[in-house]
Amino acid sequence: MTGARPNTLARALRAFFAEQLPGLRGLSPHTIRSYRDSLCLLLRFVAAQRGRDAAALDVEDLPADTVVAFLAALEQERHNTVATRNVRLAAIHAFFRFLAAQAPERLAAAQAILGIPFKRTAQRPLAYLEYEELAAVLAAVDRSTPDGRRDYALLATLFNTGARVQELLDLQVRDLHLTPPYQVRLVGKGRKERRCPLWPQTAALLRALCAERQLDAQAAARLFLNHRGQPLTRFGVRFLLRKHLRRAAATAPTVAQKALHPHSLRHSTAMHLLKAGVDLATIAQWLGHASLTTTSKYATLDLAMKREVLARAQPLGPAAGAAPWRRDATILAWLEAL
Repeated sequence: MTGARPNTLARALRAFFAEQLPGLRGLSPHTIRSYRDSLCLLLRFVAAQRGRDAAALDVEDLPADTVVAFLAALEQERHNTVATRNVRLAAIHAFFRFLAAQAPERLAAAQAILGIPFKRTAQRPLAYLEYEELAAVLAAVDRSTPDGRRDYALLATLFNTGARVQELLDLQVRDLHLTPPYQVRLVGKGRKERRCPLWPQTAALLRALCAERQLDAQAAARLFLNHRGQPLTRFGVRFLLRKHLRRAAATAPTVAQKALHPHSLRHSTAMHLLKAGVDLATIAQWLGHASLTTTSKYATLDLAMKREVLARAQPLGPAAGAAPWRRDATILAWLEAL
């Protein structure tokens, strides 16, 4: 605000992002950026609606009905999914929960916004690549170029580790252990660290990538860079995956029939481990899941595994030659006498 003291909204935003999120709650920079993006979108929407500069807005400019209109605009104008809409609302809820504690005189306004419900969304089936489809995607990568060799190493490492895309993009060279036993250190949600074993083939790819870039084993440099030498982003990974999926569709047509995205490689890892007989608890540790409930969803996906279970199960109906069922008068009389 030009020439004026910060108002309630400005003070609360500053304290929320400078103290509450990084200090008291200890959230990761990635989560803080997500909260920031959500609130920036809201402020821009309200500023456009009010015909004022965003810096001039205060809490009274953000009533619940305006927030509801913003959420509707996300779906109708920006064509966001319901899941994205709910992510934005979660950030708004977090801020107004903090505002209610910092400015009790605004409690009624905050409560009205906190009362805006999350929208239910249909559970979409998880898309993943079968082993043969993934092999086709890797085969489609042109490894004669530096970018191709980087892409191949990135996709192979994603499949080996089941890492979230951001976990892999945050990877530094010093996080790799490329001598036996091969492993990588990943930092996941909530800054939780885990170590994931690497196949010798994956370790060889990463070793070659480091050698090509002349990186020291203890370097703090990011491992995966774009062609400009800057850290690769999630959008960059989405772009390169789409490119290789289009090429792979020529030899594996089923790839084109699936709604695949970078996180699908994480699902592919889980399904590959499950089909190999790895128990859900181990898969949960491998993927860095906080709850086994999150991992159990993979057990419901594969139709071939369901058929195998059905074949082993006892079919319905009486077995051949079995005596027909009769009421046992003795046991019923005993139970009734209890």
